[in-house]
Amino acid sequence: MSGRSDATTRRRTLPTDAERLAGLQRMKRVAVGLLLAVAVVFAVSFTLQNEIPWLGYVRAASEGAMVGAIADWFAVTALFRHPLGIPIPHTAIIPRRKDEIGATLGAFVENEFLSDDVVLGKLRSMQIGRRLGEWLATPRHAERLTAEAAAAGRGILELLGDDDVEDVIDKLARRHLFEPEWSPAIGRIGTRLVAAGQHRAAIDVVLEKADGWLAAHPEAFGSMVSERLPKWVPSFVGGLVDDRAYREVLAFVRSVRGDPEHPLREAVDGWLAEFTDDLQHDPAMIARVEQLKADLLESPRVREFAGEAWASIKATLETALADPGSDLRAGLRQALIEVGTRLTTDDELAAKVDEWVTDAAEYLVRSYRHEIAGVITETVERWDPRETTEKLELQVGRDLQFIRINGTVVGALAGLVIYTVASGLHALV
Repeated sequence: MSGRSDATTRRRTLPTDAERLAGLQRMKRVAVGLLLAVAVVFAVSFTLQNEIPWLGYVRAASEGAMVGAIADWFAVTALFRHPLGIPIPHTAIIPRRKDEIGATLGAFVENEFLSDDVVLGKLRSMQIGRRLGEWLATPRHAERLTAEAAAAGRGILELLGDDDVEDVIDKLARRHLFEPEWSPAIGRIGTRLVAAGQHRAAIDVVLEKADGWLAAHPEAFGSMVSERLPKWVPSFVGGLVDDRAYREVLAFVRSVRGDPEHPLREAVDGWLAEFTDDLQHDPAMIARVEQLKADLLESPRVREFAGEAWASIKATLETALADPGSDLRAGLRQALIEVGTRLTTDDELAAKVDEWVTDAAEYLVRSYRHEIAGVITETVERWDPRETTEKLELQVGRDLQFIRINGTVVGALAGLVIYTVASGLHALV
């Protein structure tokens, strides 16, 4: 963790281009000032060396310093431009060989930084699974990732065209719901339900509702039976008939409810078994169901259903994604924390994540190593030569000015040594 913090600190403290330019100009002034200083020393010592013999050593040192300073100025300048604007051969190396430098840099990155040993070795040593787990297990990190995922989800919902999504839902419904035959599938499901007796609960509910409704609405029979009696039958007889019919129906429903082996129940079981068998094997029944399906397929309600389903789903998702306290975001946040906790405590799972990441990176590096490195080459090729020169000079120009300063100092020492040795040899001769 501290390594990442140090890297972040270094990135934050990198100087800006303006600061680099100021430093470069400052060092140029120092180098030029030093050259002018030794030139003045040379002029004075050269003028007075006959009168003051020891100034010969000063002249030799300053002369060597000027030679070293000028030579190194030429060398440094030749990297970026033609010295004094004169197109001397083998100068302005960077702008002239920009594309070649980019290709070389790309090849270097490809062969040295994107090699299997470097990339995979680094990934294996990073313990990505455990680090990811530590990051996710922190609630504020999980909340941050959840918020980012919610924002991305809302963006995707905005990008999706309603008509396009409705078309997809409509096509999926037609392909997976309407193309297969319904009758055999319904029959198979019905056969299993009947065989397991699961339909009896539904029958019990129907009987219970019927019993309750009859008990609560005795007037429902009213004159239902008496109205069908001949006109000459006395009215009180009709009332008795109606009452008796009501009580018989109510008693029949209650007897069916109370007797699991009632003949009506057995009759319903037999009818359902026969019906589900017909759904699977009777061509006429299958054709009738298919016709019903075709009629439904042609109904505009299918398209309307697709639109209503998508509108409902979209509205629900948008509301849930926008609300930080929604169940959806809370569930996602909690799931991320749980995943992070498992990664920090389950070494086997963390090892699997490391393996997945390594395998994915290995595939990407081996498949796209050249393309990744090619980005460097193509980027440098697109740069303007002048822009390239300025970029590189801003990065390394300040340090190169020290070469000029060092050349001045080394030239002075070399001149002094050469003059001293020559003077000594001349004295001996």
